[in-house]
Amino acid sequence: MKYQLGEFVRFIDERREGYITKIINDDMVGVTGDDDFEIPVMVSNITRVHGHPSNAEFKELVHDVSEDKDFIERGIYLVAVPDANKGSVIHFYVVNESSYQVMLSLKTHSKNIYKGVFFDRLGAQAQAKVYSAALPDLDLWPTLNFQALFYSSSNREPKKPLSFNIKFGSKDFSGSKQKIKALNAQGWLFRMDEPELVIDAEKLKESFFKPVAEKPSVQKPAKEVDLHIDKLRDDYSFLNNKEILDIQLAHFQSNLEAAIVHKYDSIVFIHGVGNGILQQHIHKAASKNPQVKTFMDAQKQKFGYGATVIFFK
Repeated sequence: MKYQLGEFVRFIDERREGYITKIINDDMVGVTGDDDFEIPVMVSNITRVHGHPSNAEFKELVHDVSEDKDFIERGIYLVAVPDANKGSVIHFYVVNESSYQVMLSLKTHSKNIYKGVFFDRLGAQAQAKVYSAALPDLDLWPTLNFQALFYSSSNREPKKPLSFNIKFGSKDFSGSKQKIKALNAQGWLFRMDEPELVIDAEKLKESFFKPVAEKPSVQKPAKEVDLHIDKLRDDYSFLNNKEILDIQLAHFQSNLEAAIVHKYDSIVFIHGVGNGILQQHIHKAASKNPQVKTFMDAQKQKFGYGATVIFFK
């Protein structure tokens, strides 16, 4: 008995049904149910469900099975949003802007005690509330340990699992909030699925011990560094968003390191308001840098919310 893509079938030996979304061979097919997971099954273990209105639903179902040119690989964020009625309470959401379905878990860790607080499937382009805490008790907050598995039925190489741990401090909430479109609220954004920007310790060490005869390898930076792309490149109109962000972050990182080398008390980075992504990267890098004492919005009367001043220890 041959089956075709799109036929609605029922399993013989268990209470499960779904659409045939893959023909593996003459003896085995792939069946996808309401949970959007495709299961290989022998054709001898299924039977047709005649008269089922499958066409429209099947087209919607297999949309994720086919290769999608607009597939979004990355974009997992942890968002902290103040409670609408009581601002001292912070609600944490995980926002999935990727095209993957994510199996997400969260455990808290404090004083050698681990506690599971969230476990669920997060759909593509979806979000979920995972935790809440009182801001006045910030010093008592546990470390948040996230783990995630990624799933897509499209023809893609398996994505590595995500592990993301964060221990919040006052610096994480010292910057200005930004608009979180997915939640229609103002909050703080922390990206979970990209490598952290770190200073190359060896290169930084080398900059202190260059022979006297050599020219200094680290030039003294300006006190105010403008990161607008039109100030950095003449050909910016030919660059895509990722290229622009990479150039801006590289310029920020080199000037941050130079300010440390030259023992600045502080330095201002002018990043503009925009969509807040560049500001987010700057705040994240500053919060992780052991040479940074604190950071905040720089001279709002002069820059608005478009600049950050970083103070060094």
